[in-house]
Amino acid sequence: SFIEFSKAKADGDEDAIKNCNLEYHVLFEPTATTSYSGYSTTKSYLIVYILDDVKEQLTFYKLGEGGGPFVQVGGDEQGQIRSVSASPVDSKTSDLIFQTTSSYISPSKLVLADANKIGTDDYMVSELKSLPEMFDSSGLEVSQQFATSKDGTRIPYFMIHKKGMKLDGSTPTLLYGYGGFEVSLGPRYVTSVGISWLERGGVYVEANIRGGGEYGPQWHQQALRENRNLCYEDFIAVGEHLVESKVCTPQTLACRGGSNGGLLTGNMLVQAPDLFQAIHIAVPLLDMKRYSKLLAGASWMAEYGDPDTDDWENFLHKYSPYHNIDVSRDKYPNVLVTTSTRDDRVHPAHARKMVKKLWDEGQDKEWPVYYYENIEGGHGGASDSRQEAFMTSLSYDFMWRALTNALPRKE
Repeated sequence: SFIEFSKAKADGDEDAIKNCNLEYHVLFEPTATTSYSGYSTTKSYLIVYILDDVKEQLTFYKLGEGGGPFVQVGGDEQGQIRSVSASPVDSKTSDLIFQTTSSYISPSKLVLADANKIGTDDYMVSELKSLPEMFDSSGLEVSQQFATSKDGTRIPYFMIHKKGMKLDGSTPTLLYGYGGFEVSLGPRYVTSVGISWLERGGVYVEANIRGGGEYGPQWHQQALRENRNLCYEDFIAVGEHLVESKVCTPQTLACRGGSNGGLLTGNMLVQAPDLFQAIHIAVPLLDMKRYSKLLAGASWMAEYGDPDTDDWENFLHKYSPYHNIDVSRDKYPNVLVTTSTRDDRVHPAHARKMVKKLWDEGQDKEWPVYYYENIEGGHGGASDSRQEAFMTSLSYDFMWRALTNALPRKE
């Protein structure tokens, strides 16, 4: 039985382990819209974390009598827009758990729960601690929507906005994305966004584009190397869906991304300049011809490709923003590029070269480009809380002013 196996393993008894004759049963199998996220155990329960269309779902399995197969006994009937974890108080002697939850508009809350009471009003034993609210979330709501990418793939995104928002395109809207290295975006308390954007009345959107891990490894693998264009097509599809839904117009839509997300927003500048009024490109990769020769770039060739091979001509040049600036354009959206002199992962040369080329080629054109380089801070762009607050304020204030026609202009 499982109990005999667990005891033998705890005792280090190899002979007993071999004689347990375990049978294996599938408890969860990923589908096109679900993926495995993790698990926890208590004395009698296995708690499995599942991402269901990027919404988190807890499923409880109880160990059968005498160590028999696990039986599903409860949990979420469907995914919830939240972040949740459940850790055992003592996995060997107790079925009590510490459960932590948070969401885009609710700070982290820690409660003591009893797995034996799952599905009842007595499941939550007591609330232990909650972080303070850092912005006014009253009147806000979170929803999930789906856009359709160029190849027909359904792309989810989360949207935080005021209840009863008028769908007339007038609301300043910020679209954020990353799309790389199997990094998943999902519900978490967005303090800076709340203070800097939502309290002003703006809409905040996170796009779960390919390249991330929201639907498991295959979601990431679909957008590697020669298929990197899928990340950008997905992001454009979300932006277009926001416009089609009349949440915003191109004149009230901004996008923001950093690092690999800076490559994403750099490509928005050159691939979809008419979709955005403002773009923030932070600590970015932009010159994909030389990225592998700068700092940590060589370690990312499995993600992007090798520019010293046929990869450059075959696909890499297509999503190198530095090489795709259209000098025939009379107008580009408002652009803020930020970097750090001491960035030890993505060289500041990416940002410097891009801005210099935009300034040089944009003479006598409507190419409003703003640049800020912090001399400290590494890849995070700031070395302490004061600098981080300044960089955050700089970014959000730039985008808000751009969407409300309040940016200063050269005479």
